[in-house]
Amino acid sequence: MKKLFLLAFAVLGFVFVSNAQDISKHALGLRLGDSDGFGAEISYQHALGGANRIEADLGWRSSNNWDGFKLTGLYQWVFPLENRFNWYVGAGGGLGSYSWDNDKYPDLDDDSETFIFIAGDLGIEYSFDIPLMLSLDFRPELGFGDFRDDLDFDIALGIRYQF
Repeated sequence: MKKLFLLAFAVLGFVFVSNAQDISKHALGLRLGDSDGFGAEISYQHALGGANRIEADLGWRSSNNWDGFKLTGLYQWVFPLENRFNWYVGAGGGLGSYSWDNDKYPDLDDDSETFIFIAGDLGIEYSFDIPLMLSLDFRPELGFGDFRDDLDFDIALGIRYQF
């Protein structure tokens, strides 16, 4: 058992050390998905080191019956795959707010709701020779609030300018 523990520790150490790569210092763009009515998000990524970064996304949506925004913050670990492909995992959370028309939703007492949520992130990205990056990610979110107190799954395509 002790040898297995030491082997696992050595393998994990090798993975984290061998994975030192340069990721773009900054990336700004759009994250396009659809979960809970948030179809478009402005997305910003900031590198914290060779293989770690933070991401902040601001999503909003407006319709005939309701308006809303959602602010998400994530910490991500980036791992190289092959050529210009990377995969990443992350964790974080955020907050958001909805306001709706009480005529359409009479069972809701108030006409607005603020919520918080925790989120995970798993994705793959490709960096072109030009300063453009495309990504596809899966983000499960667990919300806490009267209007949004459930588990949602968000899949989105990201396009970002790297600088």
